[in-house]
Order: sequence, then structure tokens, then C-alpha cells
Amino acid sequence: MQYWIMGAGGIGSALTEALAARGDDVLLLSRTRPELSDLAWAQTKWHAVDNTDASALAEICHQYPLPDTVINTLGMLQHADQTPEKRLEQMTETAFNNSLHINTWPTLAMAQYLATRLTRTHALHFAALSARVGSISDNRAGGWYSYRISKAALNMAIKTISIEWQRRFPAAYIVGLHPGTVATELSAPFRAGLSEGQLHTPLQAAAHLLQVLDNLTPEQSGRIWAWDGQEVLP
Repeated sequence: MQYWIMGAGGIGSALTEALAARGDDVLLLSRTRPELSDLAWAQTKWHAVDNTDASALAEICHQYPLPDTVINTLGMLQHADQTPEKRLEQMTETAFNNSLHINTWPTLAMAQYLATRLTRTHALHFAALSARVGSISDNRAGGWYSYRISKAALNMAIKTISIEWQRRFPAAYIVGLHPGTVATELSAPFRAGLSEGQLHTPLQAAAHLLQVLDNLTPEQSGRIWAWDGQEVLP
């Protein structure tokens, strides 16, 4: 099987390792070269690219046949001076736009590119890492404005793309994946108080996500699925 992985952070690298271990081929698209095992590199081609740059992304991807599956692992909760907002007054336009640019736009950019090459019979699977905090109905704690809104926007993008693809590319599907709380840089400052078993290693998360993906069908397109196979409500 052929995979394109967008982003080489903790989950992106772990997915690459897991896919290589089962004999799949990976095109890894990330700004920096990741640290991978020799086995993973034997199955992986890497291109340096900013996944928020639609033109650069398309230029690289056009060199390759379309894969079986694309997984966008990009996500940003905090960066430099930007931290999750506890109160509305802490929100800034810069942080809001930055969150949308990283958490929402790359999925749209890749979907735009894929639409230029997909056919009605190509059974392509496209998944993007979302988050349960992007669920409107599940929002009970408030706060984290920029992150929540950008993930909710991502979920809406996934749903809207799925409706169009059902008409144009009925053999393909697009879904969101909630990986749970994973021991990566993104979650590092927010793990206090987690119950035993709530924190997953990147390799555990990769195994869970691949198991979910391997069992999805086009009929489940446009929805958000958690690492345990349960649907995340809008």
C-alpha cells in the first residue's frame, strides 16, 4: 500500500514507522527531516515542504502516482508566544489566524490538489487529525478559543469535502481522526491529572489510528472517528 503522510511530528513519525513495519511505502512531507529507524527509511521517501504552502505541496506531489491513503498529521496548540486561551480577552487575531493556517488550511490544500487528479473509481482514503475539543456538542469546559475553533472549522471542511466527493469521487472518502492524548510536544504541558491509560505513546496512537482507518468505508466519509473506533459527535 502507498501512503502520503503530511507532517513528521510525534504521530507522523510513528505512523511512518508503523507503516514501514507492515511493508507499506510512505511519502513523508514535512519541513524538517525526521529521525526514523533504518527500516522506516527503507520504505520512506521524504520531501522538505511546508504543508501550508499549497503550490509547493502540489509541485512535490505531482511527481508521484496517487497513493491509497493520505494522512494529515499537522496540528498546533501552542507556539512561541501563543498559548491556549483561558479567557476570551486573551484571544488575538494573530493567534486565531495562525491556528486556522496550521490546523485547518493544509487539509483543504491537499484536498484541492487531490481533486485535480482523482477519478470516480479511485478508492483514495484521506484522513486528517482532528480533536475532540473541536466538537461543538462536547464543549463543556470552554476556553482554548483558537484551537477549538480551528478544529471545528477542520471538521466542517471534512464534512463539506465529503459531500462534494460523494458526487464527484464516490469511491474516495475523507474523515477526521481523534488520536486521544498522545505523549508528544503538543500535549506536554497539559498532561497533569490524566488517569492511568489515558496517555498513549505515539506508536500506540499510530496503531490505533491505522486500525480505525483500515475498517472505514466511503459510507462513513465526512465524520470524525476517535482512536477507539467511536464516532466523535459534531
